[in-house]
Amino acid sequence: MKKAKLFARILSVVMVVVMIFGMTAVYAGSDDHTYTNAAEIAQLVHDGYNKGTKGPVSIVKGTLKSGWQTKTVYLVTLSGTEMVFNQSTEWVTDLFSGFNLGNAYYYNVVNIIKANIPRNANIVLAGHSLGGMIAQQVAADPTIKARYNILNTVCFGSPLLAAGFREGTVRRLGDIADVVPYLSGNLFVTPFRAVLGLNRENGGYGIQAITAHKESYKRADVWGKYDVTGTKYGGATLTLDLSTRVFYQSPIIDW
Repeated sequence: MKKAKLFARILSVVMVVVMIFGMTAVYAGSDDHTYTNAAEIAQLVHDGYNKGTKGPVSIVKGTLKSGWQTKTVYLVTLSGTEMVFNQSTEWVTDLFSGFNLGNAYYYNVVNIIKANIPRNANIVLAGHSLGGMIAQQVAADPTIKARYNILNTVCFGSPLLAAGFREGTVRRLGDIADVVPYLSGNLFVTPFRAVLGLNRENGGYGIQAITAHKESYKRADVWGKYDVTGTKYGGATLTLDLSTRVFYQSPIIDW
């Protein structure tokens, strides 16, 4: 009887140890971080400005909480104009995307998503400047809309594109000193949506339009009142496992 009790105790200890090590194994590679505002998402987007060492596109898996809903999502971040050899983030792409035309950056992002995100997954897109324009093109792409659920698209300092065809909710954020959010063909096609659809805040840059375009969106004191979906006073949060984050190149020519 005593031997049976001793064996039971030893078995219990072994089970506890196995459970602890099992949980450690599950979370060993995780690096969870919770984001609460748009400025933090803008900083993730700006990580794509790395002179081509990693690439302008990144994908990271996480959990979006909005109200009572919790959804597993993939955040796709897209940085903007950067002059790097054989990277499709140059001025020509700005021109093509600004008129909602096909371009290498757009095609690359579509292919990257299809190759690395499971079908029927929930996607949140976030981009700065050119990256925000590409994000809107991707949100309107018929193959992406057929395969995935585009929940939100957050654009920092980006003009309006593909109005009426994008899936999910689109939020465009623009500092009042930043003129870039008005530089697209949609300013003439749908001027009211292009202007009135822009959420504006004053970062105190005055006439320093370029500085506002580059620096404003990472400032929590300016954009902290907007949640991770770009909604003012929305309250949505995004918990990301940064150990799953992968960057991708966007070449002009795929050698």
